Amino acid sequence: MRRKTREVLVGDVGIGGENPVRIQSMTTTKTSDIAATIDQAVALADAGCEIVRVTVQGKKEADACEHIKNGLLQRGYSTPLVADIHFYPPAALRVVEFVDKVRINPGNYLDRRATFQSLQYTEESYADELKRIEEKFALLVEKCKQYKRAMRIGTNHGSLSDRIMSHFGDTPKGMVESALEYARVCRKLDYHNFVFSMKASNPLVMNEAYRLLVDEMDVLGWDYPLHLGVTEAGAGIDGRIKSAAGIGGLLLDGLGDTIRVSLAEDPVDEIPACKTLLMLKPELGSYSLHTSKDIKTNEKGTVLVSLQEGDKGQGEADTYLHSEQLVDAESTDSPLIVECSGNCTRVARALNKTDGIVILKKKYQGTLNEIALQAGAEMGSALMEGLAQGVCIDADLPIDLREKMSFSLLQGCRMRMSKTEYIACPSCGRTLFNLMDVTKRIEEKTAHLPGVKIAIMGCIVNGPGEMADADFGYVGSRTGMVDLYVGKECVERNIPEAIADERLIDLIKSHGMWIEKGSKRELATVK
Repeated sequence: MRRKTREVLVGDVGIGGENPVRIQSMTTTKTSDIAATIDQAVALADAGCEIVRVTVQGKKEADACEHIKNGLLQRGYSTPLVADIHFYPPAALRVVEFVDKVRINPGNYLDRRATFQSLQYTEESYADELKRIEEKFALLVEKCKQYKRAMRIGTNHGSLSDRIMSHFGDTPKGMVESALEYARVCRKLDYHNFVFSMKASNPLVMNEAYRLLVDEMDVLGWDYPLHLGVTEAGAGIDGRIKSAAGIGGLLLDGLGDTIRVSLAEDPVDEIPACKTLLMLKPELGSYSLHTSKDIKTNEKGTVLVSLQEGDKGQGEADTYLHSEQLVDAESTDSPLIVECSGNCTRVARALNKTDGIVILKKKYQGTLNEIALQAGAEMGSALMEGLAQGVCIDADLPIDLREKMSFSLLQGCRMRMSKTEYIACPSCGRTLFNLMDVTKRIEEKTAHLPGVKIAIMGCIVNGPGEMADADFGYVGSRTGMVDLYVGKECVERNIPEAIADERLIDLIKSHGMWIEKGSKRELATVK
């Protein structure tokens, strides 16, 4: 059963209350390109997107939203339009007249871009900061009330302010407090038509932040809806699994009123991903317990593959098993294979096994992308909760894809880093290069670096913050130019994109993290 919330109206679309979980996405066109943005919004709506967001950097983009909204209506689309605001409050105050909802990021709406400096505050000086926020943010709140617009108070782990990080830490607690500061102003002005989000590129951080926010709201007696998403999840199987692992367990527990699966792909691809997650069943179902003396495990997370006819089992999995090797579980000393018919996390919670190794096994059906989402949502939450230590994904797929999916799942849950980790933003109108092409190009050159984390960011909005979880960063700084980061520190600025890939590789090599393809070191590290 979903957590009961109030209804927030975004145009004619209700979020929360008795409404179904809504599907959202965001355009990747330049918002100033009105025709292209309308076309993409129409394509999203036709695919089943119920709320469309566009980026609004300044007044030019804010004014464009008036024409985008009118253009959609003229084509027969009443799909609500959301303006995404970072850094520039005047754009929010202007665009609120034209759109149905405004998303503000409390980390950078009225605070400067983080420089990761530790700031010292007394109780009095911090209270002065809150007063400053209230005075300036109240202008937008009052205008939202006047025009009957909705708002999302959207915290991003990657763009917390120095003020918040100095006072509460670069933590889920800091994320929650960042949002609550703005929510208190809304409530003081008797404005309640808003939703929260707590996004992070790390599904564990994202999950903890949402649950902490809900706990805080329960104490306060608040009932505002939640927008769920893992930001900068990447693309393909990895991006879907990472998003599903973060979103799936929350949905299972009745949390979440609208979702976005942020992929570094065409935004239309996000819609079927959302639909797949919303079709997941929460039922416990039946399950059986098996074991085998032949199972080899890995302390960081086990990948088990059931061999099918024609499979040779010569990849990187820890154990390959024929079904006849499994026997009914009799000893808790052996790894326990839990074969599920229902929701794997529900089964793992019901077992609540705190000793030994639990490996979740389930047969999935559907396309490769659908199976990645299903397994990510069902098994991922159990892995993150420490209720399972391994997976066995059974499906009518080639053995290499089942293996790849399994390793992606362990890595997405931050258990076993067996390949390069990419933190790639989903692109938007701020993006300064073709993010899909660049991501694919960098992956082709660096995908053989197990455990190395590379952030590929189209602009600076969340760049340095999200790269705090990465070893290296590749960030659009201006058209045709790239900044390179090591952790949070920018080490090279305004590199022409034509040579930026090789400069990134040189940077990885200079830090001793480069591995030649096919080397013994690479093959050993995967294990």
